[in-house]
Amino acid sequence: MKKTKIDHYTDKEALEFHSHKKPGKIEIRASKSMITKRDLALAYSPGVAVPVKKISEDSNAAYDYTSKGNLVAVISNGSAILGLGNLGALASKPVMEGKAVLFKRFADIDSIDLEIDSNDTNEIITSIKNFAPSFGGINLEDIAAPDCFIIEEKLKEILDIPVFHDDQHGTAIITTAALINALDINGKSIEKVKIVVNGAGASAMACANLFKKSGVPQKNIKMVDRTGVIFRGRDNLNQWKSAHAIETKDRTLNDAIKDADVFLGLSAKGALTKEMVKKMSKNPIIFACANPDPEIKPEEIEEVRDDAIIATGRSDYPNQVNNLIGFPYIFRGALDVRSKTINEEMKIAAAHAIAKLAREDVPDEVVAAMGGERPHYGKNYIIPSTFDPRLISIIPSAVAKAAIDTGVARKKIENFEIYQDQLKQRLDPTVTIMQGINTYIKKKPKKIVFADGEDENTLKAAIAFKNSKLGTPILIGKEEKIKEQIKKIGYSDNFDIEITNSKDTPKREKYVKYLFEKLQREQGLLEWDCDRMVRNDRVIWASCMVACGDADGAVTGNTRRFGASLDKIKQVVDARQGEIMFGLNLVVHKGKTIFVGDTSVHEYPSSEQMADMAISAARVVRLFGFDPKVAFVSHSTFGQPSTSRTKHIKNAVEILKDRNVNFEFDGDMQPDVALNEEYKELYPFSKIVGNANILIMPGQHSAAISYKMMKTFGDAKVIGPLLIGLGLPIEIAPLRSSTSEIINLASIAAYSADVINYKK
Repeated sequence: MKKTKIDHYTDKEALEFHSHKKPGKIEIRASKSMITKRDLALAYSPGVAVPVKKISEDSNAAYDYTSKGNLVAVISNGSAILGLGNLGALASKPVMEGKAVLFKRFADIDSIDLEIDSNDTNEIITSIKNFAPSFGGINLEDIAAPDCFIIEEKLKEILDIPVFHDDQHGTAIITTAALINALDINGKSIEKVKIVVNGAGASAMACANLFKKSGVPQKNIKMVDRTGVIFRGRDNLNQWKSAHAIETKDRTLNDAIKDADVFLGLSAKGALTKEMVKKMSKNPIIFACANPDPEIKPEEIEEVRDDAIIATGRSDYPNQVNNLIGFPYIFRGALDVRSKTINEEMKIAAAHAIAKLAREDVPDEVVAAMGGERPHYGKNYIIPSTFDPRLISIIPSAVAKAAIDTGVARKKIENFEIYQDQLKQRLDPTVTIMQGINTYIKKKPKKIVFADGEDENTLKAAIAFKNSKLGTPILIGKEEKIKEQIKKIGYSDNFDIEITNSKDTPKREKYVKYLFEKLQREQGLLEWDCDRMVRNDRVIWASCMVACGDADGAVTGNTRRFGASLDKIKQVVDARQGEIMFGLNLVVHKGKTIFVGDTSVHEYPSSEQMADMAISAARVVRLFGFDPKVAFVSHSTFGQPSTSRTKHIKNAVEILKDRNVNFEFDGDMQPDVALNEEYKELYPFSKIVGNANILIMPGQHSAAISYKMMKTFGDAKVIGPLLIGLGLPIEIAPLRSSTSEIINLASIAAYSADVINYKK
């Protein structure tokens, strides 16, 4: 059972993350233009009166004319915050904001957190009832039992929108999916299986209920709370626990576990012992889901059993029971059919969809998203990965269909294939890309040099790179200055991270010798010139470390202009044989991914150079899992208007035709023609119009201006520029890059070091 250390962050880093720039994690933005007087008149008065009247005549029209249909309220009173207990409504706000972010990140659902400062169930119910018309769904969170049962049950009676307590039902759905597959692998029948549920809180009861709905007989589930087994006739049982009482002579977990087929733990660390595990039936199923520490560690189970299927709530073991696989997609499906509720049939449909997904062969695009790992259905893969990009299309479809079939949907979906394609477009490609790269490099860790080690953002990136087990960082800088910065961030100044600089005489001598041998004939430099370069410049030092095999890759920049860093690197490293060196930016906006080049090297590339860039860009884009489609962009489209620059671009297209390349390309064309599908009708002869994902720009100025404007004003996500064609995996971070941007470039350097043969 493979286990890795969980990521760690200092308290100071966590606080800075939540307070940096704009406090909190969510904001509200207008979805319509608000520029002209006419815009404002339509948005507010007098134009707003028209949809108001429509909604007053038909309340369902609110789904057509307001954000209601894609808006979920995340609600808590802070009575059971993340296992921290009752810390109050306001203290729960960071968690609820986080939940709202997850809704957006995984299912493109707009969400707002609402904290209710009350422990009175009637008051909470009344509050939610009164503002519920504004929302398409209600997600209850971190509310202590039994209040959560009372609140949810009453709200489901009085509201006509989905009400979902994720602590209960999210866990239940994922656990049921895991149970379905574990029983299938072990060849056991759900009607005959004997289950012990340790814990009697909200999630435990929801799991037991969904197990029963899925076919497990009531008499076959024994529930255990702090007092012992919940049996018929036991004193002081509330109505919810009474529903799980059965006839049994067992009184303790130790009694109940004998010959049990399944153990589900939603309780506390250490609740299950190795001796108890020995008593279980052949091929036992053990779901130890207490967080942060399970009821028993998988390693302990394996010491006494080699036939167990094991799941936990942790990401550092196989088979993680994680609500992220459930709630975003369940709400997505429910909202898309304007469901009045999330009923048992919809939950069961979600569980079966998740279970089925784990059984399917994993396609190549999912392998890429999971870092080159192709999991296979079996003991260590009974639940799909949290980052499986198929989740967004599979689960909502199953939920929506169940809602339609059971008559709780207000809206029908005529074509589920089209619906699934639409769902896929909601996924943020940058997350999938970087998750795949990071998963890959964790299995093949590399040494990456962070050249600007004294810079705070670079230092934070290096520490996160280490703590996230992405590889081994090496910092360049003065040791005392770096340790001072480490302490400032919130770590001990004895934090274990490698630091190097020109005081390392053996390395300096090696790098001077390497540089002198390379440059003495190229630039006529003397040995003392090379020594001065190595001693005085961190970029030179970092590049030499990679060139001489002391590191696998490097990331620099952030404290100086891109061009200044590139000039230093080029003194140490040549272009990759047979390739052109250029900058390529990955840009994502509203689900569409494009690659833009050259953003940083060639001011006015020749036709030959532009063709070379297209070929290299196509190679790189394939490494990211995309089918390259190249557009040579210009101020003109297919020669209109015709100028010297359009002829220049047309020559690049002709060069590619002569080279008989294995990807689609076309040009010249304006960017909107390349990216907007509406232009396909105007230019039916071109396969690239409206389909391009690589834009080869006519000059560095236009490329840099375009991507920086998109990043600054267009709400686009940008990775790069990636330095393509360099003979070694070294990346340059632009000035004032964030910690996350530097980490991404470091990860790409590590990935390139493994997948690219730089000796060619």
